[in-house]
Amino acid sequence: MVDMRFLVMAVAAVVATAAFMSAESAGGVKRVLTLERAFPADQKVELEALKARDRVRHARILQNFAGGIVDFPVVGTSDPYLVGLYFTKVKLGSPPREFNVQIDTGSDILWVTCSSCNNCPQTSGLGVELNFFDAASSSTVSSISCADHICASIVQTASAECSTQSNRCGYSFQYGDGSGTAGFYLSDLLYFDTILGTSLIANSSAPIVFGCSTSMSGDLTKSDRAVDGIFGFGQQGLSVISQLSSHGITPKVFSHCLKGEGNGGGILVLGEVLDPRIVYTPLVPSQPHYNLYLQSIAVNGQVLPIDPAVFTTSGNQGTIVDSGTTLAYLVEEAYDPLVGAITAAVSQSARPIISKGNQCYLFSTSMAQIFPSVSLNFAGGVSMVLRPEDYLVHMGFVDGDAMWCIGFINVQSPGTTILGDLVLKDKIFVYDLARQRLGWADYDCSLSVNVSITSGKDEFVNAGQLRVSSGSSSSVLLKLVNKSNNALLLHILVIVGLLFL
Repeated sequence: MVDMRFLVMAVAAVVATAAFMSAESAGGVKRVLTLERAFPADQKVELEALKARDRVRHARILQNFAGGIVDFPVVGTSDPYLVGLYFTKVKLGSPPREFNVQIDTGSDILWVTCSSCNNCPQTSGLGVELNFFDAASSSTVSSISCADHICASIVQTASAECSTQSNRCGYSFQYGDGSGTAGFYLSDLLYFDTILGTSLIANSSAPIVFGCSTSMSGDLTKSDRAVDGIFGFGQQGLSVISQLSSHGITPKVFSHCLKGEGNGGGILVLGEVLDPRIVYTPLVPSQPHYNLYLQSIAVNGQVLPIDPAVFTTSGNQGTIVDSGTTLAYLVEEAYDPLVGAITAAVSQSARPIISKGNQCYLFSTSMAQIFPSVSLNFAGGVSMVLRPEDYLVHMGFVDGDAMWCIGFINVQSPGTTILGDLVLKDKIFVYDLARQRLGWADYDCSLSVNVSITSGKDEFVNAGQLRVSSGSSSSVLLKLVNKSNNALLLHILVIVGLLFL
């Protein structure tokens, strides 16, 4: 289980709603989840509120750094900003019960609320029904005792505690904002749809260890953004993707593509999305989060005068990719040169103003025509090219002119650069844990994606942990519908026989 240093809550963030799918061929299995926006696209909140949520989240992230918690300065505006929240549905137990859980790439454990939970929300402002896991009602549940070797491994890698009275392997998390949760570990079946070969869909399940929370405190007790738990997609051994890959059920890689416009939505794949445009950069080793080697930033092809040491992972600084953060955060040594270069580039076409502490611009022409491209340059000679809408946020109109503001928040040094959903949207992202690399490519996330079902087969040829109960025929091209708005069709094209490089 992840301790308070490693657990990252998607409080201000992107979470995912999904239907679980997988594919098996030549010894390989993939899981596919479709994501949907929890709020309507026209729903707005204050930018200040978004930054406050991200600030709480980052306090949790940064507790693992030796330098302690880094306080992010608030630069605010009360103007509205569109919110993207994503969550996914998982089924646990026998008979299976469905839970809405936040997708969190910064934590590892899957945990849901128990039926005996104290101070847990009973309703949710997201418009979903809250469910509670009842261990007594599942015929396949197993408790994790203090003597269990699984508990011993948890104690070594995460926050765990054993009660001699109940002989249950438990956990207790305390967060930087004063909230917390406590409970105990269980083992039960996780259900998902499996694609066998290219045409057979089956209802499948596999045993996993997850947490069952019996108490909550602080912000976790609030109903406005309440869901049933957290679905951790971190790198540690207790994450679901690590558990399934260790059993030979999936490769140790997952991918997502989050749609940034319209009704939002997207896809999340337990497997590797294939696209010839994807470029890869190595992950910083031995880190609990997805840290990258950011080396420089360029505006219109001109590298900015920034000391690359400010991006280095060391102590309380580094560069993190986190789909659970709504905005983007940049250390001040890089923030000031970036804003200065953008302002200079648009000086003839846009009027720069400061609005409630934010650097903003007023203009009446096309944003794409006057604002420069920004390149984030990483190890391996690869770049992430940002469009204006990837670093600006629309804050309304002033005297008929559109007002767009810098969406990067200035972080006091030393600090952590965090690439959140503002930057990550409208791109395929591949988290290749097996090869310790992260890849991306610009993409229209409403289109189909190609998913390999044979890559890395040497690492997951044993499918003995996979249970298949029934099946039905289906075509190779699967159409996954965004159920919340019935507008977005997400197509998952499973390609057989393709090997990863």
